[in-house]
Amino acid sequence: MKKYLPYLAGVTMSLIFGFSFIFSKAALEMLSTFELLFLRFTTATITMSILILLGVVKVNLKGKNIKPLILVAFWQPIIYFIMETKGLQYTTSSEAGVMMAFIPVLVAILAAFLLDEKPTKLQWIFIAVSVIGVITIVLGGGNLETKGQLKGIIFLLSAVFSASMFNIYSRRASQNFTPYETTYSMMILGMIVFGILYLIQGLINGDINILSKINTQVSISIFYLGVLSSVFAFLLVNYSLSKLPASQSSVFANLTTVVSVIAGITIRGESFETYKLIGAVMIIVGVWGTNYFGILNKNRA
Repeated sequence: MKKYLPYLAGVTMSLIFGFSFIFSKAALEMLSTFELLFLRFTTATITMSILILLGVVKVNLKGKNIKPLILVAFWQPIIYFIMETKGLQYTTSSEAGVMMAFIPVLVAILAAFLLDEKPTKLQWIFIAVSVIGVITIVLGGGNLETKGQLKGIIFLLSAVFSASMFNIYSRRASQNFTPYETTYSMMILGMIVFGILYLIQGLINGDINILSKINTQVSISIFYLGVLSSVFAFLLVNYSLSKLPASQSSVFANLTTVVSVIAGITIRGESFETYKLIGAVMIIVGVWGTNYFGILNKNRA
């Protein structure tokens, strides 16, 4: 039974991440971008603080230079979640899930220039396939301006870029910090920054009474996003990565996209036209090829 636990963890993690876009969309029906993000990261910070106090997670930042963590947090959660949440206001949860699948490919491109990790010729081919898939989704509808979808796609692409930069800086930070220390710092800094932005926005609009907007729908969404998606899923990520080779664990990222698309269509009744399906398949194939041939290249080195 134990040998199946890493796979169960990977599937569970993918389900949690896949449904997260739906809960974000639900919360945004009542909350503004910064209200949602402030509540999400406050909940996540409190949850992980409790886990640290109980000894479930170990974090020790005493005497360490936290500048690398500030750079990590700048890209994610700060820039990433602002862009993702704004993107969700103009697009569907299924579209967001598809666009997020492009992250590993953009990471490979950026790593070639920032970390000197050069992709192979075969990897470049699959990178091109993913890029064409994104272009298909962006241009396939032919009426982006009228629906405001173009604005949403631009926000989501900005989120993809931010997440990719996060991956680069997170790799550098991992030399001196554990994943738990990095994540805890991200949550705290996210709570502080989004709290300040929420207060500024509230003072400008003359509305800082966030409690009046919290109903059952918002409470469930915040619990899901703050506890399950931000903390529990992360613990599953680490467990899965510690037990499975990268070639197998990377497959779960593609499952997240599939879950987000199916959930968006079945639960929220979102449309998913043929051109989006074609683009999604191209992105997933590109991600698979980029990862697979990258692993083969490392094994041969």
